[in-house]
Amino acid sequence: MRIPVLGGIQAQGRVRPGLLVRPNSLLPMFWIAIALAACQSTPDTQPVANSQPVADPQPAPAAGAVPAPASPNSAALDQTAAIVPPGKGVPARYAAFSGIWAGQLNGMYDGKLAVLTVSSGGQVTASYAWGDLADNKPGVADGSGRISGNTLKLGRLPNGADITATMPSPGTLNVTYALAGQTYTGSFARVSQ
Repeated sequence: MRIPVLGGIQAQGRVRPGLLVRPNSLLPMFWIAIALAACQSTPDTQPVANSQPVADPQPAPAAGAVPAPASPNSAALDQTAAIVPPGKGVPARYAAFSGIWAGQLNGMYDGKLAVLTVSSGGQVTASYAWGDLADNKPGVADGSGRISGNTLKLGRLPNGADITATMPSPGTLNVTYALAGQTYTGSFARVSQ
């Protein structure tokens, strides 16, 4: 019985040598290298008819004029996260937590906390986004919690993190993020209402 195989035909347990089976021959590798080189394309350097010369790039805007694009490893909230303004019956001490807060944990890990809803009893729904955080890749987790005094405590998030945010003064949150036996802290500022 003859069975076709790469480089030859197998007959009764032996392979008849073919082009790719000879270990001592460099000729097949030479032809493969020539074929690969022929397939490589070179950039087109011919001018295109009726093309306009390319203008020099515009100078960079002044510092602070345009925010730098976010790093792919930074914290990014879900685009559908929407802040619902607290109703008239929500005490001001609870309403002060509403909005999007951003900062860094341990001075190097980006974090964003969106307090989406605040009820008159201090219950909240929130979304927390983190950038690269030790061994964790950037992500977002939604949760709920409660405000007591000047402290917002979220229930354990789906990623296993516990978050507490204390408001020492209006517009500032001191955030504690605990995950897998590690605790990270940082100061966050309100970036939008």
